[in-house]
Order: sequence, then C-alpha cells, then structure tokens
Amino acid sequence: MKILNDLINFIKYKEDKVYDFVLPDASASQDSQIADKANELKPLENVSENVYPSIDVNLEYVKVKYNTLINSDIKVREFFIRVREKQYKAFLLYIDGMINSSAINQFVVEPLMLNGSKSTSSQDIISTAVTNNVTVRRVKKFNLIDYISECLIPQNDVTTVTKFKEIFPQVNSGVSALFVDTISTVFLIDAKGFDKRSVTNPENETIIRGSQEGFIEAIRTNTSLLRRIVNNEDLIIEDLSVGTISATKVAVCYLKNVANDDLVAEIKYRINNLKVDYITSSGQLEQLIEDTSYSIPQLIATERPDRVASNILEGRVAILVNGTPYALIAPAVFIDFLTSQEDRNIKYQYANLLKGIRLIALFLTLLLPRTLCCSNNISPRISTN
Repeated sequence: MKILNDLINFIKYKEDKVYDFVLPDASASQDSQIADKANELKPLENVSENVYPSIDVNLEYVKVKYNTLINSDIKVREFFIRVREKQYKAFLLYIDGMINSSAINQFVVEPLMLNGSKSTSSQDIISTAVTNNVTVRRVKKFNLIDYISECLIPQNDVTTVTKFKEIFPQVNSGVSALFVDTISTVFLIDAKGFDKRSVTNPENETIIRGSQEGFIEAIRTNTSLLRRIVNNEDLIIEDLSVGTISATKVAVCYLKNVANDDLVAEIKYRINNLKVDYITSSGQLEQLIEDTSYSIPQLIATERPDRVASNILEGRVAILVNGTPYALIAPAVFIDFLTSQEDRNIKYQYANLLKGIRLIALFLTLLLPRTLCCSNNISPRISTN
C-alpha cells in the first residue's frame, strides 16, 4: 500500500509555491505616466475597433502589433503630406519583400510628398459672383479622403477601410496601408511584388493534345488562368478566409445560372463554418468539408486549369486554396476517377474504350490477387522479414 501511495504522489501534479516579491516603490510621476500609457492603449486592445483619427495612437498600436523592434521585415515609412497649405503627418505600413518597391516609390510616396501642395483648382469652383467689385466664389466642400484617393495616389488598385481587422490581413498578404492624420480611414494600396513560381507544365497529370499549363501556389494567378479559359462574365470567384490564425485565402469558383445554387450555398456554408486555426493545403480543406472521414471521395483534386474550367462549364464548383497548386472540384462521381483530361481531346468511341479498359483493370487489381490466393489455399499476409 505504501508503494502505491508513493507512486501516486510521484505522478500526481503538485501546485507550485507562490512567492511574494516586493518591488521598490516607483515615483509618483512614473506611476502616472504608466497609467496614462495604459489608458491610452486600452481602447485599442480589440482589433475590431475603428481606426483612430490620431496618427500617433495608430502608429503606436501598429508598432506594438507587429513588434517592429524585433521584426526586421516590417517597415513603417513616416512622412508629411502638404495639402492646400496645410501639413498632415502620415505613415506607410508594408512588409519588405512582399511589395513592389519601385511602384510604391513612384506611384505612392512621390505623388503624396510632391503633388499635394496644389491650391484650389478651377474644377472646384461651383459658381462666381461679383458684387461691389468683390468677387465671391462658391467652391466644393473639401474632402481630404476623396482628394488623396482621387488626386494624389495614381495607383490603380486603392480601397479604403476603417477597421483594424480589415487592415492586418491585407498587409500580411502584401498590401500597403497608408495612415493619414486627422482621418479615421486607411488607404489599402495593392502593389504586391513578391517572388513566385512561374506557370509550368503539370507534373502529375500530363497529356499530349491538351493544355500544358498547371496551377501554381499563387491563388490570384490561378484565378487568372481560369478566367482566360472560361472567358465569360458569368464566372463568379468569391474569396473566403479559413483559419483563425492563418486566415488562408480560399476562392470558390462557379458559373452563375449554370451551377446549382444549393450546391454553391452548401460549399460556402461548410467553408465559412470551419473552426480551425490554420490550413496550408487543399488536401486539408478536402478532409474538413467532406461528410465524414470514412465516406467515399466526394471531391476531385487536380492541378490542371483546363480540367477545372471544363467542370465549371458543366455546372460544378471549384475551390482554390492559396499556397497549393491543386484545386478541388465538387461534386465527384465514380466515373470521374476513371477519366483523364486527354479523353476530351479524342473521339468519344476511343474515350469510352479507354474508360472500359481502366474499369476492367480496376476490378482485376482488386480481385485477382485474392482469387489467386484462395485458389492455392494461401492466405495473403505481409512478410515482416
């Protein structure tokens, strides 16, 4: 009995002792400064809060959020914008290595720093009246947000957001964020420039008479490949996000008025309701959205854009995951796993013959070894030698 108790005490978790440490009293001034700093940053603890008009508060929060004292690739470029004889403080947040530096310098920083000092133009004047040798002009109400977006940033892809939770995922994906003092709006400038693998031949699904292009890891390149093949304005590509930590981009692609609306709704419902920290491949997503782990395959995985486009034109739904060169096609039927993309490029008689040969080979592969073992009274087993 004593041995058993000793064993239980050895295994049982023992709570650590609590030590009371006494720190030296800080001066009253230091206490007040710490309290003021904590109260200043307390409203920004929730990422879903709106962007603050104070540029200093936003700058402090961004630096803390991205650990700029440690991270070497997080860049914060501070500068001043001069608009109508008034100077505004601003800063640009981006990740080094994920943006096009020349595009940022030429189409963002330079126009903001050099072209913002223009005075009121004739286009801003609504009407002019002269009374007693006094000229009175009515001008449009000046809006700093519209002026920066429409006049100072010549970049073609600029969006405005007002919440921090909308900013950080975009910055993490290679978008630059522009903060300007006195306004609670942030300008997201898409000037990505990170390296990626070029479009090459498919490695596992090679054919002779079809396309020789394969998907890559960049999701936007993959969607452009589909656009070029389908070439129809009814092609819908909806962007979703999966993973509370990774926020992996997922694109659901289908043809409007051709795909079953219930099928599209079911796929988006399953993806949006995934409670996972991260996904890094389409294979993980496939396992998560299937009915059960023991069900027959319900999705097709392919690296060929032409195969995905053909299935989309037939009314199916394709799923693309950022970071993986394989797309998923839903739903899948049995004959899909016996079909090659080469079958679409030959006469249907030959294609059906090849499908029949593949079906016979499938049954021979599954049944012939068992039949031979039973006929010789030999039980199939795996040697451990």
